[in-house]
Amino acid sequence: VQLVESGGGLVQPGGSLRLSCAASKFLYGMGWFHQAPGEEREGVAAMDSRDTTVYADSVKGRFTSSRDSSKTTLALQMNNLRPNDTGMYYCVADRFFSALWAGKGDYWGRGIQVTVSS
Repeated sequence: VQLVESGGGLVQPGGSLRLSCAASKFLYGMGWFHQAPGEEREGVAAMDSRDTTVYADSVKGRFTSSRDSSKTTLALQMNNLRPNDTGMYYCVADRFFSALWAGKGDYWGRGIQVTVSS
């Protein structure tokens, strides 16, 4: 399974970005992890094929995750971005949702950079 992220870039604090992850095949769970410079990866959002979604507390109310009808593309709409949202964002997918959200998903994208700075 290949995962390809797109949509990162540089944005000012308070701005918005939309990330997208395209999977080469359907998997039950898909999600996003964030890795700030010098930090470990942390879960941001994840969805199963029934559109059940979980979010990290730090992004609730600011980020929204969605999947397309084929369930092979996962988007992350990021609003009201903050400087500490800066870092690499990785798409992850797995047959098992619990493994994915624990950071132990089988399939990972290469990551995409998001920089929030004035």
